[in-house]
Amino acid sequence: MKLVKPRYEILTKIKRVDILKKIEMAGRTCYKSDSEYTEKTGASFLSKIIKRGHLSVIEHVSFTVKFICDRGVTHELVRHRLCAFSQESTRYCNYSGGLTFIIPLWLQNGLKEGEYKEQETAPIDVWTWCNSMLKAEKDYKHLLQIGWTPQQARSVLPNSLKTEIVTTANLREWKHIFNMRTSNAAHPQIREIMIPLQTEIGNILPELF
Repeated sequence: MKLVKPRYEILTKIKRVDILKKIEMAGRTCYKSDSEYTEKTGASFLSKIIKRGHLSVIEHVSFTVKFICDRGVTHELVRHRLCAFSQESTRYCNYSGGLTFIIPLWLQNGLKEGEYKEQETAPIDVWTWCNSMLKAEKDYKHLLQIGWTPQQARSVLPNSLKTEIVTTANLREWKHIFNMRTSNAAHPQIREIMIPLQTEIGNILPELF
């Protein structure tokens, strides 16, 4: 089996100047204040929009992110609305060549990315988790060998299975996602990918994130 850490990739080219222009032009339509638009008023206009709670205006801008994470995380992600999701399918993908699992955040000090090599002196929690993943891989392959289809054999796969999911949402929905999934109450594994993503987007649009 192979072990990897979760990560994300922003698939949309996010240009601050283009986003501010689009939001401002849309927002000024509401107030018939097009004549006040300049190339330097975008940031202040966005700040005013946010302060007024006129968040429908920021729905005109969206961006797409590809997440590589465990399936447990995606079970939470797809609960959000106003998003488009395209996820790796365990019904149609055949993993007879070997499974890939996401290293849990709390085990990352004891495990490295790459092909797993059994450790005789591993801590009990690392040993227990790794053996569980190895058994899942063995059972999955065995079921395929005796004639089960991938969509049948997937029933033995755990939440830690690596999956890929492409997510598109507008800025208002991303703001909601970040508020929910970076809070202290959120699951550690979804915080692990959402906090750095929010930070990266926030560096581009600090007025919003």
